[in-house]
Amino acid sequence: MASHPRVGVLTFHRSINYGSYWQARCLVEGLRARGCDAELVDHRSVAVERRELRCAFQPALPIRTPRDQHPALGRKARALEAAVDALPLSAPFPLDDPAVMPRYDTVVVGSDEVWNFRHPWYGGQPLFFGEGLRADRLVSYAASFGNHDAADGLDQVSVARLRRFAALSVRDDNARDLLSEALGEVPPLVLDPCLQFADVIPTDTAPGRYLLLYGHSFPTGFAAAVRRYADKAGLPIVSVGYGNSIADRQRIDADPAEFAALFAGAHAVATNFFHGCVFALRFGKPLVAAAMPYRRNKLRDLTRKLAVEHCLVGEEADEATVSARLSAAPEGVAERLVVLRAASTRYLDAALG
Repeated sequence: MASHPRVGVLTFHRSINYGSYWQARCLVEGLRARGCDAELVDHRSVAVERRELRCAFQPALPIRTPRDQHPALGRKARALEAAVDALPLSAPFPLDDPAVMPRYDTVVVGSDEVWNFRHPWYGGQPLFFGEGLRADRLVSYAASFGNHDAADGLDQVSVARLRRFAALSVRDDNARDLLSEALGEVPPLVLDPCLQFADVIPTDTAPGRYLLLYGHSFPTGFAAAVRRYADKAGLPIVSVGYGNSIADRQRIDADPAEFAALFAGAHAVATNFFHGCVFALRFGKPLVAAAMPYRRNKLRDLTRKLAVEHCLVGEEADEATVSARLSAAPEGVAERLVVLRAASTRYLDAALG
C-alpha cells in the first residue's frame, strides 16, 4: 500500500493574528483530509517572536494602545500560541538555518503574504522563496506579495528562486500580475484556505444580535458611519481582537474558536482586515470593509474575485453607503465559491499529484 506523501506547509503560522492561525490550520487540515501526511513547518526566531509580541501589544502604532487593554491583549497572544501549539507541527528549527529542518516530499508555501518584501520582519526572507528548504518538490498555494505592488516588479534573485517551484498559485490579482511579468506565465488564482477548506472552521455561534467590528485604526468617517448605523438598527457593536472606542463591548482576548463563533453569530461585519472579509463571506454576512493602504491590494482583489466589490468602500465612505452594505448580505457568494473551490481543487490535484 502506498504511503501518504509527506507534506510541509510553510507560512506565518506563529503570527499573533487570527487570520494567520486560521489559514494555517485550514490548509494543513485540508491537505490531511486529502490523504497527505501534512504538518506546519515550525520555523522559529527569537527576534521575530519579540517583534510579534511588541506588535501584539501596540498594534496601532504610532498611536499607543492604552495600558488597560494590555492584560486582554496578553490573554489573546497566549490563546493564539496555545492554539498553534495544538496543530500538527514539525520539530522546531531556526528560521535562518533550514539545514536542520525535516525533509519532505513536498513543501507547500502559503497562504498569507509570504512573498511580501515589505513585511516588517519576514520581508524578503529567503526561506519563503524556497531557499534551503529540504524538499523534493516546491509548490505554492494562495501565496501573496501583500502591499508590494505589481508595478514595483521582482528582483532577479527572487525570480530565479521562484522558477524552482514545480507549481505556483496565488490568491490575488496583484501577485498574479507580478509573476506573469517576471516568469512569462500566468499562475492560477486559488481561494484562501479559510474559504477553500471552510468546513474546518466551526459553525458554533456566539449568543446575541450584534454588529461585529474587526480591525483597528479605522478611518474616522468610516467608524462614525458604522456607529450611526448600529445605533439606528439597535445593534450593539462588539469589537474582536482589538480595542475600538466605538464598540459597546470589547472581546480583545477571544481565542480562535471564539473569534470564529463571533463571526458566525453576527448580524453584520465591519472590518479593514483581509480575513475579516474572508470570515464574513464564509458565513454569508452583510459586510462593509474600509480600503486602507497596507491591505488595499488584498481587499480589492478578494472582493473582485467574489464579485462583491461594492462591499469595499473608501476611507471617507458616506453613511448611506455604509448602511446599505451592512443591511443586506451580498448575493451569489455561495455559488461563486463552489466554482472557485473546484478550480482550486484542480490546482491542488495537479500540484500535489
